[in-house]
Amino acid sequence: MKVRVKFRKYGPVRFIGHLDVMRFFQKCIRRAEIDVAYTTGYSPHQIMTFAAPLGVGLTSDGEYMDIECNSVTDSRDMIERFNRASVPGIEIVSVVLLPEHSGNAMASVAAASYTVRFREGREPSFDYLEKLVDFYALQEILITKETKKNTLTVNIRPGIYELSADRENGAIQMTVDASSGGNIKPSHVLEAYAAWQGEKLAENAFTVHRRDTYMNLAADGEPPKLAPMDAIGSLIVKPMVDEERIRIAMEARRRKEETLAENQRIRSEAMAAMEAERREWQAREKE
Repeated sequence: MKVRVKFRKYGPVRFIGHLDVMRFFQKCIRRAEIDVAYTTGYSPHQIMTFAAPLGVGLTSDGEYMDIECNSVTDSRDMIERFNRASVPGIEIVSVVLLPEHSGNAMASVAAASYTVRFREGREPSFDYLEKLVDFYALQEILITKETKKNTLTVNIRPGIYELSADRENGAIQMTVDASSGGNIKPSHVLEAYAAWQGEKLAENAFTVHRRDTYMNLAADGEPPKLAPMDAIGSLIVKPMVDEERIRIAMEARRRKEETLAENQRIRSEAMAAMEAERREWQAREKE
């Protein structure tokens, strides 16, 4: 059975990269005694996938991870287990059971929402909150993207689903395409915004906080219908066991043991043949 875990990332942990976050959760799952499923290869590892990786230095209230489990208790118990085994700066906020045949976290990402604030003394010279409405009304917002092979000019305006000024907090709110095909970063939007006003942003000019990550529930051809990535899941209210997953794991363990035994037999026969050859050689030397 597939479980989707939503977590927050904040504080000094924001400077930990994605690969280290993956390694942390591998250990956290073991400490929390979550009955996670493992791959059936010769070197098994936990079955987990993450949604859009968070950049180093960014904080978030909406990160997602999918894990395969042999059995589960209930959502509340699993949240408590995770958080007891976690560290300051990573907090699990929800655990839901996904429907069968649902896509994995990474493939399901359609958009992400962000709160962006300029650092004091590094704001652009123009009134960036006042002019935001006019910028969002543009039909085209062009940026330059560099790929491994060439440089492309891309219109990112269709992938900006929301762009508004939060005057109370002096922040910019945005929801943008975060799919593998689009993947618009807040920096793309702000750099294009500054260029529209004939300016270039100062280095490290703003902070970025991801509010949530979304999937698209609309059918093909319909306008996007964004929902948080745990919206399709259901709370786990009682312990459950995936008998088929356990059967697969036991079968994989049996095959591994048989392979190890066969390898040991072949190794023993090879060693015996080498020893017999050595003795035969010694006997010929004595003649």
